[in-house]
Amino acid sequence: MTNRRSWQAGTLPSRLAAQTDYALATGALKPIATEYEFIEQAGVSFLVRILANLARKEAAKKVQQQREHKTGQTYNPFLPYEADLYVTDISETHLCLLNKFNVVDHHMLIITRDYEPQAAWLTLADFEALWKCMAEIDGFMFYNAGTTAGASQRHKHLQLVPLPMLAGLPTVPIETVLQTVSFKDGLGYAEPLPFVHAIAQLPDLTAIKHSADGGQCLLEIYQRLLETLNIHDPSYRWQGEQTVAYNLLGTRDWLMAVPRSQESFRTISVNSLGFAGSLLVKNAEKLNDLKTIGPMTLLEQVGISRGAR
Repeated sequence: MTNRRSWQAGTLPSRLAAQTDYALATGALKPIATEYEFIEQAGVSFLVRILANLARKEAAKKVQQQREHKTGQTYNPFLPYEADLYVTDISETHLCLLNKFNVVDHHMLIITRDYEPQAAWLTLADFEALWKCMAEIDGFMFYNAGTTAGASQRHKHLQLVPLPMLAGLPTVPIETVLQTVSFKDGLGYAEPLPFVHAIAQLPDLTAIKHSADGGQCLLEIYQRLLETLNIHDPSYRWQGEQTVAYNLLGTRDWLMAVPRSQESFRTISVNSLGFAGSLLVKNAEKLNDLKTIGPMTLLEQVGISRGAR
């Protein structure tokens, strides 16, 4: 393991940058090179990244599968975590790691210190940790709730990517249609989006002074979003695991929840980033498939079509 670094307000950006440099030097951080282009559909200019080389990630996945077969136990890369990827403690319950196979620079993981399943409801402690990070990093946050929603690890983790997603890209791509949202009591939906979703306006997170207040604010908005989509704990205790996969995504200004029907369509996988207008394909062949399908149509297929309701 590594020596724990206690949370110090105002230091997350510098710690993130320093640990990135260190992890690159040691080889612990293994960025995945991509090319990119934009595909337009339904008023959104989708950022589509094309992987240049998946060899290292595929090799690591094979080693993980061999280890699980040999030991009969599921491998958890977060318990214990890789010391060279550790950035800082966030709280007694959460810590920050670098995403080992990152496509975007400074991609952070906010993980629970002890094991909790990725399919569990998000808690006040989760949102307190998220608020602390988002108060210091102007970024895009997301949570893939379950394997159908694109989660690749079973250990609970939220993710935060500093903005902009791409140099020169002023906004999150999907925000061009979020401008059409008509909010009622802070909740609404974007008419141009063909998949079921709910969007909430956020107050100024940086104006909130205490993590408990910031966390409680985000928790209440999260639960309202899911209740609007009929994704909730029937007992309203928000304990245990949810039965419906969903993606949660947002910035300092808004939060969106999207229920999922399948993890991929025509072998193109989608996680929360896809619903932000940022997609990833494995090769040029899949890029052509995506152009044929249409990125917004892809999202409708892996979500729930509003026309089906």
